Amino acid sequence: MRKPAILIILILLVDQISKFWIKTNMTLAQEFKVLGDWFIIHFTENYGMAFGLEFAGESGKLILTLFRIVAATLILVYLYRLTQRREHTLLIFSISLIFAGAVGNIIDSVFYGLLFSSSTFFEAARFLPEEGGYAAIFHGRVVDMFYFPIIKGHYPSWFPFWGGQDFIFFRPVFNVADSAISIGVFILIIFQRKFFKETQEEPIMSESQEETQEQIIEENTENPKESYPDTLKNDT
Repeated sequence: MRKPAILIILILLVDQISKFWIKTNMTLAQEFKVLGDWFIIHFTENYGMAFGLEFAGESGKLILTLFRIVAATLILVYLYRLTQRREHTLLIFSISLIFAGAVGNIIDSVFYGLLFSSSTFFEAARFLPEEGGYAAIFHGRVVDMFYFPIIKGHYPSWFPFWGGQDFIFFRPVFNVADSAISIGVFILIIFQRKFFKETQEEPIMSESQEETQEQIIEENTENPKESYPDTLKNDT
């Protein structure tokens, strides 16, 4: 469990340090270009799901945060069992990424409302403001900053639903935690057959069946002739 723990801690540190810097040094919608128009640091916040998606207002936000906590707890239990069974290293790596990403966004949702003043289009947030944070516990907003508008264009007028509108790929703004989750899920999808091959091929036996099998093996070991056909017994 040591190596997964180190990986998780490193991801959380990078995620939270980047968010803290963005939150306290940039105003909402402020941006600067890292690689032309293809890679932009763009500060935004969201109330809900990953990649800037939102979920059913304040009540939905609370439900989503609680769901995240439960899901992260289950992922941690699963990760611990994987390490105890010494499962495939890449499987443990991918689950560690997913867990770290989930916890990174949970920290924002649970604590940022208490720790920071509100970010505005004119003023960067302050850490531990005297007047208190901008929201109650579990109602914090997730900080996003990575924006990759690699391809820009327009949908043709005949295109269903979005005809004439702007087209941008990749439009969502995300953070380190989102990236960790996406990479972890991508690894699981690509290598799922390799990870779960042994589990699928091995027949599942009940405890009674396993005991019966062990007993037969022991009896045959003690009396090898009894396991031979009658014709072979007569020859001997």
